Amino acid sequence: MTTTITISLDTDTARLYRQAPADLQRKVQLLLNIWLRELMVSPRPLQVIMDEISQKAEERGLTSEVLESLLNAE
Repeated sequence: MTTTITISLDTDTARLYRQAPADLQRKVQLLLNIWLRELMVSPRPLQVIMDEISQKAEERGLTSEVLESLLNAE
């Protein structure tokens, strides 16, 4: 089950998200879901959480290079 929320983004980021293919939008939603859940339920510092999420993403094939190319794709 999912629920829709509204999050403010800068104009360029919002444009890139809207222009992204549906499969990339789902990946971004998944990453955001994981990040928000970890942030809200964990007493750990944000940097530790972000490092762990980054490590998990890389283990699943989302390297910084792949992420950069996805974010720059238009």
